[in-house]
Amino acid sequence: MSTSISSLGVGSGLDLSTLLTQLETAESAPLTRIQTQATSYTSKLSAYSQIQSALNTLKTTSEKLSDPGLFNTVKAGVGDTSILSTTTSSTAVAGNYALDVSQLAQSQSLVSVGQASAKSAIGNGTVTIRFGTISGGTLDAATGQYSGASFAPDTERSELSITIGEGTNTLEGIRDSINKANAGVTASVINDGSGTPYRLVLTSTKTGEASSMQIDVSGDSALQNLLANNPAGTQSMRQTSVAQDAKLKVNGIDVVSASNTVSEAIQGTTLNLLSTGATSLKLTTDASVVSTAVTAFVNAYNTLQSTATTLSAYDTDTNTGAALTGDQTLRSVLSRVRQVLATPQGGDANSMKVLSEIGVSLQKDGTLSLDSDKLKSVVDKDMTGVAALFSSATGSSAGYGKQMSALVTELSGSGGALAVATDGVNATLDDLTDQYNAMQDRIDATMERYRTQFTQLDVLVNSMNNTMTYLKQQFEAMSGASSS
Repeated sequence: MSTSISSLGVGSGLDLSTLLTQLETAESAPLTRIQTQATSYTSKLSAYSQIQSALNTLKTTSEKLSDPGLFNTVKAGVGDTSILSTTTSSTAVAGNYALDVSQLAQSQSLVSVGQASAKSAIGNGTVTIRFGTISGGTLDAATGQYSGASFAPDTERSELSITIGEGTNTLEGIRDSINKANAGVTASVINDGSGTPYRLVLTSTKTGEASSMQIDVSGDSALQNLLANNPAGTQSMRQTSVAQDAKLKVNGIDVVSASNTVSEAIQGTTLNLLSTGATSLKLTTDASVVSTAVTAFVNAYNTLQSTATTLSAYDTDTNTGAALTGDQTLRSVLSRVRQVLATPQGGDANSMKVLSEIGVSLQKDGTLSLDSDKLKSVVDKDMTGVAALFSSATGSSAGYGKQMSALVTELSGSGGALAVATDGVNATLDDLTDQYNAMQDRIDATMERYRTQFTQLDVLVNSMNNTMTYLKQQFEAMSGASSS
């Protein structure tokens, strides 16, 4: 006979369920100790992750300062921003420039003769579009057409042929076919409100003199009369916008550009032309970029320090420590980081060697203080010296930025102090998991044995109680018969 745990003790009248629960609690005590250990190591792993995050931020700010280009950052000041705007790259250099924009670049635009309908068939054939430069001849302003001109194809751009047939031989169909072909031309249909209002407009997608269009048509004469446009020959379309280059002077030097975005006319500077006119351009070293980078570096270092302080604190009221209280790895990391900042840089007698020369000082609590006014003053006066303090040429390890970045890479990389410590904690957690699972299996086996024994005891006591009741009844019966 057997009984389930839910009815354990019913046969014997003993509180075996409570006793079994108490035994399970006692047997599970080692599991609690393992869980406590695992929680402690998990907290340490999380703490290492926070330290790693703070180090990564410090590395990012250090790498920025290790780049020599940072200290050559140039900002642009344009006298008249309605004439042009600018963007600068790392190769830009300080200087003053006089600019005079005499002509903006523009695309060529052609318009066809009017049609009564945009949906009526016109003619079939093949349209071939070439791009190039129109030279010589005379342009009639009234008709928008050339006489005596020549056309030189742009050898760097391929011609494109478009077939016009049934279903595409209307103004709308021609428009769609040209746009679908990506021929370097944008086609549209306009309505001018006249008796034959629908006109096809073709506009080059690129600006510049070399983007003039030559359009040859083979096929129906109706299609030829609509689209043919040879600057040196038949011109069925009217030019409404001339393809032209941008023209400007930079300090009196003529500059020509096919685009209104003019690159490298001034080293490291892109001019975005907006209108014609004269203006000035002043390129100056942007000291604020360096001050901002140094400030970010100081803040990142102080964040590392405050994070470490919190994670290694000890509460005397509760006699409890934080996750990394007394942790040797953390002490080693902080020591090496401070050592980098405390080691003077090399160079000649006139070179800056320590951070205090730019207003950055190490405090007794391990944090850095920043005198922003002193930093600004030094950056304004000696950008080269500040650059040498943080960065150096390729192949050199000089500069606080380079050295700090290299240190964080070493600490975090394979074999580094932080990586080794993290790997060790992960290995311990894996081991504790194995211990927990093995212990749980032993406890489960022990509790199963207890349940079997308690069930047997319950059955035995129940049987003995039944026997006792039977004997009692017999004795009582015998005693009653004797009295009679």
